[in-house]
Amino acid sequence: MKTYPFLLSLAISCLLWAPSSGMAQDIAAGKAKAAVCAACHGEDGNAVLPIYPNLAGQSWRYLYIQLKDFKEGRRHNAIMSPLAATLSREDMINIANYFAGQTVTANPYVPNETKVQLGKAKADETLCAMCHLGGFSGQNEIPRVAGQQYDYVMEQLRNFKSRTRTNDAGNMTSVAQTLSETDMDNLANYIVSLR
Repeated sequence: MKTYPFLLSLAISCLLWAPSSGMAQDIAAGKAKAAVCAACHGEDGNAVLPIYPNLAGQSWRYLYIQLKDFKEGRRHNAIMSPLAATLSREDMINIANYFAGQTVTANPYVPNETKVQLGKAKADETLCAMCHLGGFSGQNEIPRVAGQQYDYVMEQLRNFKSRTRTNDAGNMTSVAQTLSETDMDNLANYIVSLR
């Protein structure tokens, strides 16, 4: 009976250790598989052009779901859809884990301070932090948008408003219906200002 707590501790330690050693292999495999992503998203997940999203520091779950949605046709993009079609489930998990482990670098876009304040007010009014969390750091299937690319944020807000992007269970589509172009501009400036 005295060995039972020791064995239980040993079993728990082994369970906690096992994923971390497997995770290193997943990240290495993800980095290798993500090499093709570097042309748009940067080797470390920091986008090379403002029309592409930063993937660095994003939740692995969100990234995995987006890849899966591109692969299965719930989300459409002329570049991403055919690339995702070639990925296995394991590839998508590995790529997502690789980018989730990277660090977001400073965004070169200089936000307009007046628009930042107006964007913050609009974000508070529409309860953005309820899903995206404080600091817009994201969670699980909800993306981290803090410090995201201005052009990309604008495009996605417009896509949600026009319903050309609908892989959000209706949440962003509903919010976007209430936004004017000026609101979107202000929100994008606010989002970029968050580091």
